[in-house]
Amino acid sequence: MAIELHTCGNPWLGGPHPCGKVRKAFEESGQEFEIVKHPTFPRGRRKELKDLSGQDRLPVIELEDGTVIREDSSDMVARVKEGRLQGSAGAAP
Repeated sequence: MAIELHTCGNPWLGGPHPCGKVRKAFEESGQEFEIVKHPTFPRGRRKELKDLSGQDRLPVIELEDGTVIREDSSDMVARVKEGRLQGSAGAAP
């Protein structure tokens, strides 16, 4: 299993959009990842995401070992760019 980036249905959006910022960081880092899309609205339709991470906010990074990371998108971007995905302190249980 590759690293999965869980995003809304519009991960191609750039600029200040959280899902787009994290997607772009992965692309620029050259790290392999897969996009898993979830409903954009309403958040109540994100049952699979809630089962995975315990909440309904996006984006979420799921590592190959099953670790789930959900933080502010700026922190997630920094993590990806710095290669700090393993042993994540901000990971959800």
